[in-house]
Amino acid sequence: MSLVKRNKLFEVSRTLSKVARGEASADLVIKNGTLVNVHSGELLEQMDVAVAAGRIAYVGNADHTIGAETVVIDAAGKYITPGFLDGHMHVESTMLSVTEFAKAALAKGTTGIFMDPHEIANVFGAEGVRLMHEEGQQLPLKVFTTFPSCVPATNDLEDAGASLEVKDIKEGLQWENVIGLGEVMNFPGVIFGDPKMCGEIEETIKAGKAVTGHFPSDDDQMLQAYIASGVTSDHETVTREQGLHKIRMGMHLMIREGSAWHDVKEVIKVITEDKVKTDNISLVTDDVNPQTLVELGHLNHVVRRAIEEGVDPVTAIQLATINVARYFRLDQDLGSIAPGKCADILLIDDLQKAEPSTVITDGRVIFENGQIRAAFPAFVYPEHIRNSMNVKRELTAEDFKLASRNSSDQTKINVIKIIENSARTEKMTAVLPVEQGIIQPDAGQDIIRLACIDRHHGTGQISLAFTHGFQIKSGAVASTVAHDSHNLLVMGIDEQDMAFAANELVRLGGGMIVVENGKVLAQVPLTIAGLMSDKPLLEVVEEVAQLEHAWQQIGCSLNAPFMTFSLIALPVIPEIRISNRGIVDVTQFKLIDVEID
Repeated sequence: MSLVKRNKLFEVSRTLSKVARGEASADLVIKNGTLVNVHSGELLEQMDVAVAAGRIAYVGNADHTIGAETVVIDAAGKYITPGFLDGHMHVESTMLSVTEFAKAALAKGTTGIFMDPHEIANVFGAEGVRLMHEEGQQLPLKVFTTFPSCVPATNDLEDAGASLEVKDIKEGLQWENVIGLGEVMNFPGVIFGDPKMCGEIEETIKAGKAVTGHFPSDDDQMLQAYIASGVTSDHETVTREQGLHKIRMGMHLMIREGSAWHDVKEVIKVITEDKVKTDNISLVTDDVNPQTLVELGHLNHVVRRAIEEGVDPVTAIQLATINVARYFRLDQDLGSIAPGKCADILLIDDLQKAEPSTVITDGRVIFENGQIRAAFPAFVYPEHIRNSMNVKRELTAEDFKLASRNSSDQTKINVIKIIENSARTEKMTAVLPVEQGIIQPDAGQDIIRLACIDRHHGTGQISLAFTHGFQIKSGAVASTVAHDSHNLLVMGIDEQDMAFAANELVRLGGGMIVVENGKVLAQVPLTIAGLMSDKPLLEVVEEVAQLEHAWQQIGCSLNAPFMTFSLIALPVIPEIRISNRGIVDVTQFKLIDVEID
């Protein structure tokens, strides 16, 4: 049940018509603002907006719509813009429940999201998707779902907690407000005719819904085969050249700016330098942590970044409103301030800052004067969703010692090299010492131990590897946020601390943790599927701040290191990853050995 009854246009069109003609009074009138018209690209001064039945009835001088009961808001000196729409994001990455995320996002001007809950899908399948989707339907934030397409993200390279098949996608596409297919990460499967991937895309096309993409390669033939399969968008673009080519090929280009992935600076050049038409471009967040939400904002931060890079403010707002609505074929209802549209409206003092002072959804003031003004209903997840850790036994230091196949005192190995503020990794090699048959980490080379442990099926399976780039000098870290299969990741110098960190997370029910010398420095319990907290936003922000400080204590100075760490197990983004089955060479889509013979 929805918190706010959202009237469909056909249900209230006659009422709106009467208000527009002055035969009935508006519920709300916003007076004397400067309208950001995303249809014409203009700033129109001294404009009013009249609202009735949750929708816009009239734009212009609306004095004739004001009655005795009409609420009037004076917007003199302010800009009136449509609410922002985030066309691709994962709520789970915020570590918040959908409800707590909604409070934070609405306060920053996001009035609608298109979430891809493939994180919880990898733990609990269609049931997890349904629960997050249902939680979203009762909120003043408009929550649309793209049904996860790649669960698990790859076949034969990892083991998730659940899987989704074509029949699951076909059924899920029938749910109200499921708006398309989630990012199709297994692009080789699509290109080479995998029956599951092609079947999912075909069912989505039959349903008349969007097929959202994920294409990080520079291979033009593969790209065009991918587009020809029916995929219509991509958010993995990191260079201007990639973006320009995708636009030329008819793709909807989603330019991403999250907490750890900063793509706006480079990719926005397709607008500022190449001067392309912007109709088929939008701004998205993909992944943001709770600190970013509080300190920088949500989609309004991405709009602000686009403006900082030279995009006209009205164009930047188009990229976060009407363009998103058009891509998902919802522009009759969303994305602009015009008669008939849902009354999702922001009042902004300064377009350059994109910080709303008032947020209205469905004609109701939700945020004003720094405060949320609406009630949010509680949503309780079932107990088994809050008890997702299924690790076979308590872990010991011996579990994290990797034996060498060589008899010498050193060995050459493959190493996973991470890149700060990037979702990508690089494959590198290194020579490490071998002591008593065990390959040793080398803090001097910044090469430390890495492990991925099955947490879904109780198999006791553990894969071991080494990673470079985190600068950790002591202790260990662990996380059950491990895209996309969300097994238990552990990393560190000291194998005793690695075992302690892993066991503590199992006890907590999942989350993130930093330990040193057998003591917990910081932890973020994520009891909902091992992915999301059941605590309020500010409590989670404080826990994450402590976590980041603890990473620094053990030597890591990277930006949002826990987000980079969480992606080290994602075997669909080049070049090299770890899964519960071993090291994955993503360029070849196969498992490889740690040691190089």
